[in-house]
Formats: sequence, C-alpha cells, structure tokens
Amino acid sequence: GQAVGAGQLHTLGVYMQRSWIICLATAVALLLVYMFTDPILRLLRQSPEISTVAGRYARWCVRQLFAYAVNFPMQKFYQAQSRVWVMTVISGAAVGVHALLNWVVVAKLGRGLLGAAMVGNASWWLINAVQFVYVVGGSFPEAWTGFSRKAFASLGGFVRLSLASAVMLCLEMWYYTAVIILVGCLKNPEIQVGAVSICTNYNIWTLMVSVGFNAAVSVRVANELGAKHPKAAKFSVVVAVTTSAAVGLVTLLARKQLPRLFTDDEQVVKEAAKLGYLLAATIGLNSIQPVLSGVAIGAGWQSLVAWVNIGCYYLIGLPLAAVFGFKLKLNATVRQRRTAVQTLDSMCSDFSFQVKCGY
Repeated sequence: GQAVGAGQLHTLGVYMQRSWIICLATAVALLLVYMFTDPILRLLRQSPEISTVAGRYARWCVRQLFAYAVNFPMQKFYQAQSRVWVMTVISGAAVGVHALLNWVVVAKLGRGLLGAAMVGNASWWLINAVQFVYVVGGSFPEAWTGFSRKAFASLGGFVRLSLASAVMLCLEMWYYTAVIILVGCLKNPEIQVGAVSICTNYNIWTLMVSVGFNAAVSVRVANELGAKHPKAAKFSVVVAVTTSAAVGLVTLLARKQLPRLFTDDEQVVKEAAKLGYLLAATIGLNSIQPVLSGVAIGAGWQSLVAWVNIGCYYLIGLPLAAVFGFKLKLNATVRQRRTAVQTLDSMCSDFSFQVKCGY
C-alpha cells in the first residue's frame, strides 16, 4: 500500500510473488497440524467425538490451506490498487456457485462434511483461478510484468515483516481457538461448544464487515502515509472507526433470534441465549478493534500490536476466562468475557496511532 502511495507500482508484482513463496512454505509447515488434528485435540483433553470429526474435516480441507496461501497475497495486490469491485464480482459469482454445489452435494446427495469440504476446496480454487487470470491478462500493466527472479531476493527482510504480521494476526485468531478449547474442557462439552460456536459464528458475521473496513483503512492509511499525507491518514481512521461501529450496533438488533438460525436443539438454544447480552457487548467492540488493527497494518506497526495482543489476550483475557469458566463455574460465559480485552486492545491500538502521527 505504501508503495502505491509512493508511485512504485512496479514493485507490487514482485511483492506478491515473495508473499506466495512465504505463504506456500508456511502451508507446507502447517500440513502436520492438519493431518494430526485428531490426536492434537485429544492431547488437549477435548471430547473424543469432537476430536474425531474435527480431525477428519481438517484432513479433507488440506487443499484449502494451499488455496489460502495463494489467495491472500492476491487480495492485497488488488486492495492496494483499489480494485475492490473486481474482487467483489469474482467472489460474488463464486458464492453463487458455492451455494449451488453445497445444495447438490450436501443436501441432495447427502455427502455431509466430506461434501462440504470438497465444495469448499473447489470454490476457493475457482476464485484463485479467476483472480490470477485477471492479473496476468493485462489488467495491471504497471504492477504485473510477469514472474521474476527478484521474488527470491531480499526474502529475509520480507520474512521478518511477514512474521510480525503473522504474530499480530495469529495471536488474535488463536485467542478464539484457545477459548473454544477451554470450553471443550467444561461439563457437557458438546452443548457448551455448540453454544459458543453459534455465538462465534454470529460474531464472525459482524467481523466480516469490520474486516472489510480493516482492509480498506489499511490500504488508505498506507497510501496516504506513502504519499506523506498524515492528516488524511488520520481522517481515514476516524471515518472507518465511526462507520464500522455503527454497522456493528445495527447487527445487535437480531441477537435474540440468533440461536435458532443454527440449531433446533433446545439445550443448545438455551445455552446460547444466555450469552446474548455479553455477545452484544463483544460485537460492539469487535466492530472497532479490527479497524484499528488495519491502521497498524497500514502504518507498518505490526510488532507493536503483537505485543499489545500478547498482553491483552494472553496475560489478561485467557487467565480471566479460566477463572470465570472453571473457578466461578460460569461455563460458556467464559467466551464473552473477552469484552474487557477487546476494550484494552482497541484503546492501546488507537493511542499508539495518535502518538505515531503526532496528534
């Protein structure tokens, strides 16, 4: 993004190729986790039934792992040049195909989880194929000049920046995983995990909107900082945070109807309904926090946010979750206690941006 702001479009194709190399190497390293998900979960004292199904599904989704490695660098390549509508059209068409295939394979042919995994694999690689054809088809004459050996040069510096980004984002996403694992250790894990999974899915729906703002503001901030316009960067942050928070509040209106969209199991519905108000607070804060993370990405402060995430999520959030869930016997409400952590993370990220920009 900063390269675009500085008018250095010729570097984007090389950056994307370097990202492909790093992401594909990472995907290879993660293969062991996908292949041995079942025993890993059992080692973490998860329910044998849940572990078996999760392990089987993870093995079926290995192709998606490599699809992500190819897709995410292309996403940034498009976003940095504000070609978002192209991505939207491609993704929208893929969603239509995905829904149709799911209806045929899962609903009509009854292939269950295996069918869902295979359809997901096909959909992701379809998106990759169309986006790649658009890139090499001449739509980016300045940014894409073909494959280059320069992609293998200066990999060390690129890896260091990539690791900082990965640590920042992984620490955030792994927090969700750690909470789910904690919930899996509670009494009646199938019901508790089901209730928390419903809340997590609804949270992710809202998060999808926020992640859109995350991508937009990271690109805008990077462009403006690259062009040496710090005031415009700050204004972009204010607009993105305000808009994202408003969208997050609107989504709270349907929270009481939430559980029945996912299940007709009355026990799961009852447990999920108990989390409604805590979920509401979480969603409100979740609408702001990803935007501030996007600011950090655009400014290149991934290392700083990684330390913020370590402190907020792992030194405060998870210990509190364990105390609330096990010592105080609050069960699945452990999931929603992350509200305080989101508040701290949002405040720290915003404060660091103000300091860095000199306001």
